[in-house]
Amino acid sequence: MKKLLLLACLALPCAAHAQTINFTTEDYAPFNYREGKEIKGATVEQVEKVMAAIGVDYTIEVLPWARAFGLARTAPMTCVFATAHNGARDPLFKWIEPLLIDRNILITRKGSGVTAGNLDEAKKYTIGTQREDYTETTLKEKGFTKLDVASDFNATLRKLLSGRIDMMPISELYFDKLKADQPVEMVTVLSAQPMGIACEKGFPDDLRAKMQSALDKLIADGEQKKIFLKYGMNLSD
Repeated sequence: MKKLLLLACLALPCAAHAQTINFTTEDYAPFNYREGKEIKGATVEQVEKVMAAIGVDYTIEVLPWARAFGLARTAPMTCVFATAHNGARDPLFKWIEPLLIDRNILITRKGSGVTAGNLDEAKKYTIGTQREDYTETTLKEKGFTKLDVASDFNATLRKLLSGRIDMMPISELYFDKLKADQPVEMVTVLSAQPMGIACEKGFPDDLRAKMQSALDKLIADGEQKKIFLKYGMNLSD
């Protein structure tokens, strides 16, 4: 009987959907972060609402970015967020987006004396970023060579505040919140890109479509904007 049940389950087209979707992310407040045992953030809430809408089980794990990204490349039924969608990454994943549209800016420590009117002028400085983060690729593509690569965002920020690096890239939305708590200031714009959920290439297409429809509705209903306002970020229309 057990063998017959197993064969029946394997024959069902929805069998993959009975699995749990495993989401990975990084510690990057206020988008996604751990507070005690709870995982919170503006993108975390969007993922939770999308999954509640489609009724599929899931887990969320906060990891160093390189590991979070790597698991979504190789592990079945695994997705990473919030991931910048650019040309290099496009063929690597199946995408659900946007969790947000964001500009990435270069910032420095107040009083550092670091100035740059454009990216060419910024290239003479040491720029900190995170291993396997899309900003590492973006900086290299734009011709930056003096890079300091750390394991995670918080390590890079500590280096900036201590004067060990001159600048670092950061989400402009996060910067609006960070500057209220830390002595940092904007130098120049690095890039602009959509941020989304990136799923392993074998992820079921119909499940991806259901997730996309749920996210589209979240945006259309104004819920996405309300979530960002809750976390102190004002998305422009």
